[in-house]
Amino acid sequence: MLSKFQATISSDSVVIDIVEPHPNFSEIVQSVLTQIVKQKNLDQLREYGGVEGLASSLKTNLKHGINGDVEDISRRNEAFGSNTYPRPLGKKLFDFVLEALREPTSLIILACAAVSLGLEIKQHGLKEGWYDGGSIFVTVFVVTAISAIVKFRQNRRFVKLSKVSNNIQVDVLRNGGEQKVSRSEIVVGDVVCLNNGDQVPADGLFIGGHSLLVDESSMIAETNPVEVDLSHNHNNLFLFSDTKVTSGNGRMLVTSVGMNTTRGEIITISIDSNEHTPLKYKLNKLTSLIGKVVLSVAFLVQVILLIRYFTGNRKDMNGNAEYNGSKTIAYDILNSVFDIIAAPVTILVDAIQEGLPVAVTLSLAHSMKRMMSDHAMVGKLSACETMGFATTICTDKTGTLTLNQMKVTTFWLGQDCIEEKGISSVATSVVELLHHGIGLNTTGSVNMFASGFEFEFSGSPTEKAILSWAVSELNLDMEGLKQSGEILPVEAFNSTKKQSGVLMRNKEQNTINLHIKGGAEMVLAMCSNYYDVSGTIKVLDDDERKIFDGIIQGMAASSLRCIAFAHKQVPEEENEEGKNQIEGNFLTLLGLVGLMDACRPGVKEAVQEFQYEGVNVKMVTGDNIFTARAIATECGILKPNQDMESGAVVLGEQFRNYTPEERMEKVNNISVMARASPRDKLLMVQCLKQKDHVVAVIGDGTNDAPALKEADIGLSMGQGTEVAKECSDIVILDDSFGSVATVLRWGKCVCTNVQKFIQLQLTLTVATLAINFVVSVSTGKVPLSAVELVWVNLIINTSGALALATEKPTKELMGKPPVGRTKQLITNVMWRNLLSQALYQTAVLLTLQFKGEAIFKVSANVNDTLILNVLALCQVFNVIFLWKLENKNVFEGIHKNHLFLVIIGVTIAVQVVVVEFLKKVAGTERLNWWQWGVCVGFASVSWPIGWVVKWIPVPQKPFLLHPCHPPISHTSFAS
Repeated sequence: MLSKFQATISSDSVVIDIVEPHPNFSEIVQSVLTQIVKQKNLDQLREYGGVEGLASSLKTNLKHGINGDVEDISRRNEAFGSNTYPRPLGKKLFDFVLEALREPTSLIILACAAVSLGLEIKQHGLKEGWYDGGSIFVTVFVVTAISAIVKFRQNRRFVKLSKVSNNIQVDVLRNGGEQKVSRSEIVVGDVVCLNNGDQVPADGLFIGGHSLLVDESSMIAETNPVEVDLSHNHNNLFLFSDTKVTSGNGRMLVTSVGMNTTRGEIITISIDSNEHTPLKYKLNKLTSLIGKVVLSVAFLVQVILLIRYFTGNRKDMNGNAEYNGSKTIAYDILNSVFDIIAAPVTILVDAIQEGLPVAVTLSLAHSMKRMMSDHAMVGKLSACETMGFATTICTDKTGTLTLNQMKVTTFWLGQDCIEEKGISSVATSVVELLHHGIGLNTTGSVNMFASGFEFEFSGSPTEKAILSWAVSELNLDMEGLKQSGEILPVEAFNSTKKQSGVLMRNKEQNTINLHIKGGAEMVLAMCSNYYDVSGTIKVLDDDERKIFDGIIQGMAASSLRCIAFAHKQVPEEENEEGKNQIEGNFLTLLGLVGLMDACRPGVKEAVQEFQYEGVNVKMVTGDNIFTARAIATECGILKPNQDMESGAVVLGEQFRNYTPEERMEKVNNISVMARASPRDKLLMVQCLKQKDHVVAVIGDGTNDAPALKEADIGLSMGQGTEVAKECSDIVILDDSFGSVATVLRWGKCVCTNVQKFIQLQLTLTVATLAINFVVSVSTGKVPLSAVELVWVNLIINTSGALALATEKPTKELMGKPPVGRTKQLITNVMWRNLLSQALYQTAVLLTLQFKGEAIFKVSANVNDTLILNVLALCQVFNVIFLWKLENKNVFEGIHKNHLFLVIIGVTIAVQVVVVEFLKKVAGTERLNWWQWGVCVGFASVSWPIGWVVKWIPVPQKPFLLHPCHPPISHTSFAS
């Protein structure tokens, strides 16, 4: 048995891998099969005996297929792999729970809970000592459960969408008969039957068929269909996974499946990287900063309390000093020290932003549901918030900005543009010739619906466009045409010659005509005459030819795809002598049509909205530079006066060949990149991220997959390839570019809501930290227990955050520039608002702490309840104040949001229940009507204070600067 050698060449070495064939397929190895198709290596294919030789090596009968029994399928899967791809989306609920528990915030909470539980149980026993530590453990459970469940449910929904591709049924030949199998069950050696509209399920070789045209735009972004046949002129036998049959039918021999296909290679490029979303990074930096401040305060309190104790300034309930030097026994000293340590632990609980993760998760989940109703399927929850930070959008052209539906927009007959004169001015004889040249020389078809008034067109986008135009403008009757003419030899579209042809016999006139259709430059070169509008044949001399060249170049400059029609009458004797080859010269030019791939509705408006919001839009396409420039100009991505000299338009090869320094210098100025390969797109995304942009990529083809995966946010169209969907974070279900603008609006709304949560949370943190510090230092005791802090943090603030999450995108929000990767999350306006509210709350609560019993003539327990109640109600009123972050009228539109009002009402009701009925758990005392009125009065003062503060101007430079640049992780690849 001979081993197969596979060489990998690097810059300084050659590595040779010895690949042993599988025992059941000793004559071939997978690496050879992969190489033949990917490199379109005809020479290597001939070495193995052509398609028939490979089929023999794979033990396949080209007429009857493989055996197809269980053992045969198993052997083939073992030798060549299965037709499946890695799907990292299918996580279990437990995976999300572990992911949430690994967060630094959760680990700190658990540590605090363990310390608090141990100290409290030691001091008060198990029956009374579990409250504080136990409440913190409950907090962790609630935070983790909510976050994990929301992410798990969305993950399952997205997995269901991605699994649809594996359930696509494919026709194969097995054991002599045709049968349907799931796409994922295709194996190497299978003979697959392909028909118009089918998606090629794997890489393979063409066996036979008729007029098979394949759209490879999902792989190479070239819109022209590729002919696949066995003729000597073409010899294009190669078929690639995820490409689409646009016309004809055929059979293929599968040579590679799964990760060994071209699709698998692109998925390999799209290596998944660790998620570092801008918001997640900034929140981590913020919580880290808060943690350091609170830790410093807790340490300071610890030192001060120990000094007070050992200097005899800490008193017991009888007013005596707890520490009397050597007179104090060691057991009492140990108990007192444990009691002192417990106070800072309570303060440390203040540093843990329990409500913030829950608030962010709830906001994302709410926005995700609203986005679903706006035709956006969110696969990764973090994509909602990351979209709000986007500063640059890189979009594909075909199928994304355009409909991938060609349309005839210009028709020239002779040197006259028929749009100006009207089709009625064209001679009947010329129209009849056009009918034959269009209706018979085509791989498309026209079918009439049952109504008798509407038509259905099939074929490639170009064929459908020309047929549609001919039916609507030239009154083409396909049924009558087929009856009046007999088709002789046919030559389907040739990608090398850029033309197709047909010989037809006119039964009425008993004449034979040759009709040619193809690229205008090539067809024009074959013509020696042309028709004018009146039907007169004129000589095509050099001067006339220059005029037609100018017309063709003018259409190309407008990014129209120019197709020419020509014909000549073939003498009967030539046909009888066998000279009727579908080629020739001395043709007569019938006309020129210009086709354009129309932009999707709403694209220009969406691009204008992105630009208004400060988001740059760049087109990165594999199409030619003329088409790319025209579409970009039409969409508003490119201004009419921008050109290649300004650096706004570049070719992928140019960008690739720049030095790293040149790329970084020029990438911001690029608006259009044409003829871009998948690696060029990936390279641009990496450069933009290194320039501190938050990048969103929009695409629908397999060739977009690496860039979609590398981007901060990947968006794919619902009709895009499965690879594109799997590599994206959001799928636009209605294929509308306008829906991308909707996603951006929701992303910005999420970011604004998160800023509101942060302001709400920081207000509480600053106020409670100040109160605990002042009271602990003054009295040696903490006024707010861990249970109370957890209650206000988790329940009151989280319900407030949920209420704020119901806010919809507003016009004021849309005009704001994106936060991006480097701007501060906490603005000066937020600092101004939260510090004013925190100072007020601190002043009120300290007054109640030190003078409340005397002022209101209440017991210590009732006074503690007043403190907790005022603190909780202040947060509720602060939520209403935060309804409009910058507007002075905070009540604007609030009556229209019924969900917001319901959540606020329920929160207040729950607070009433806690105060009045949960004395055992919360340690509260019941309050009378007057005391409730006092609490509401104190809390309501926050509104006028906030209104006055909003008149105070703030500088643009942030008050507090801290690093906010997240690490850039990207996919590395060979140049």
